Amino acid sequence: MPTRSHAATVKRVERASGEMSSAALGRMEERLAWFRELPADQRSWIGLVAQAGVARFVEWARNPKEQSRISGDVFGAAPRELTRFVTLQQTVDLVQVAAEVFEEHVPQLATGDEQAWLLTSVLRYSRDIAFGAAQVYAAAAEERGAWDARLEALVIDALLRGDPDDGLMSRAAALGWAHRSQVAVLAGRPPQAEPEAVVEGVRRTARHLGIDALAGVQADRLVVVIADAADPRGVAERLSGVFAPGPVCVGPLVDGLAEAGLSAAAALAALNAAAGWPGAKGAVPADDLLPERALDGDPLAHDQLVHDVYLPLRDAAGELLETVAAYIDNSGSLEATARALFVHPNTVRYRLRKATDACGWAVTEARHALVLHAALALGRLAESRGEL
Repeated sequence: MPTRSHAATVKRVERASGEMSSAALGRMEERLAWFRELPADQRSWIGLVAQAGVARFVEWARNPKEQSRISGDVFGAAPRELTRFVTLQQTVDLVQVAAEVFEEHVPQLATGDEQAWLLTSVLRYSRDIAFGAAQVYAAAAEERGAWDARLEALVIDALLRGDPDDGLMSRAAALGWAHRSQVAVLAGRPPQAEPEAVVEGVRRTARHLGIDALAGVQADRLVVVIADAADPRGVAERLSGVFAPGPVCVGPLVDGLAEAGLSAAAALAALNAAAGWPGAKGAVPADDLLPERALDGDPLAHDQLVHDVYLPLRDAAGELLETVAAYIDNSGSLEATARALFVHPNTVRYRLRKATDACGWAVTEARHALVLHAALALGRLAESRGEL
């Protein structure tokens, strides 16, 4: 318990609490530019904290056994949302300013030995308040992290379901992803660890690499959404360490989260079909697995092969489709293709270059030839059914 002289000093502090609170707020506004720029309601919340701080000091000085609890209660005067607008460092600055103002009032509040006691008490109380602030911010960060993790999981789940509803966009906005212009989805196998640990590992690695990413573990798949990446495959290679060994399939770049379901569908279909191509290693664009995806029953791959490969060849001038088909049927021989078409081999070369320009795939490369072979088969089937 405080001595009788201490009790008299504490009483004077209590009477001067309003004056000191006002002086502290005035000093904050004078010294801290960021404080001046806060909206009026947020400054008023800080004013409530300042008043509560002085009031709690009185209780703190009177009840030494309750000091830790009392110093932690100071921040109950402000809404929890304040931690989103005022950083921990800024809070420490506020405590420092308030402590300075308090110290300046010590000569008016105590005399003789009481001054030393009051000054020591103020310094100890300021220290406890700073520790209390750290605990408040740590708890808020932990709670916000858990909430963000739940939102992130819901966003990933909506993308995998192909359900870009308003709920998806509102959750994305809460995570700061509302206005991402271009995104791509990566899919691979997760390492052997708890899903929460896997996702935290992705976040930590992405922060280190300066990459904006959302992540989620869905059964035996690790799905990562990356934003504003001009080279998704390059980003996937940099993030490959967060995945288990095996291919990391890279969905196409799309415009914003509203379209990210398409990228996710392509990436997951590629991951499912990757076992069909031994060459699928490291970061693999989903489009590189179009034949395997189509054979595995992926409708997106089927449509892409027909509309992006077959139709451009069919509709182009210069008999490109017939030339590509003949080249495939003649095992990639220019001379045999030329004889089959009754043209010069240079004409075949010219038409094959035009075919590559038309559809983006070069039949003279073995892997590309497989894509074109699958596209021709699917296109012919679609035409036979009257779908084209």
